[in-house]
Amino acid sequence: MTEQEAIERARSYFLTEDNIYGCAETTYVVLQEIFGLPNAADSSPAMVLNGGVAWRGGICGAVSGAAMAVGRLAGQRVVGHKNAKRIARRIIDRFIDEFQAVQGCVNCRDLIGQDIHTDEQHTEFIESGIWRDLCMRQIEFAVRKLFPLHDEQIWKRTMHEVDTPTAGLQLG
Repeated sequence: MTEQEAIERARSYFLTEDNIYGCAETTYVVLQEIFGLPNAADSSPAMVLNGGVAWRGGICGAVSGAAMAVGRLAGQRVVGHKNAKRIARRIIDRFIDEFQAVQGCVNCRDLIGQDIHTDEQHTEFIESGIWRDLCMRQIEFAVRKLFPLHDEQIWKRTMHEVDTPTAGLQLG
């Protein structure tokens, strides 16, 4: 899958009238597909993360979905659970720094400029259509930034860089 195909896949999941997949689910599933992880289509672990966890406006679902996918990738590629956790955490820590630098913040409520915690607020948000552009931008950012990790050589280089504190890693 190319990066552009991955973006198109994310759009096909997220930009639907029935709103089956939220930001976290879309990011999680697409990254798992890119990484070739087993059961990639199962979005259920990310369902509650949409809208900043249960629509409460916390960390953006694209970020949390990405974190889960990178965690699964590390679990597959890194020997030892403790080591895999460390590598995944460091990759996502740097990803969050880049996300915040580009998007301005990491919390859903701040990114979308509104509270969507209740069913009524969420319905208003969906009906406004701003998610089609605003939230899709965050999903695309996550997919583009983490897409290169599917490549074994880039993965190995990234693992080395996150283990070298002065390396100044730039993802993707």
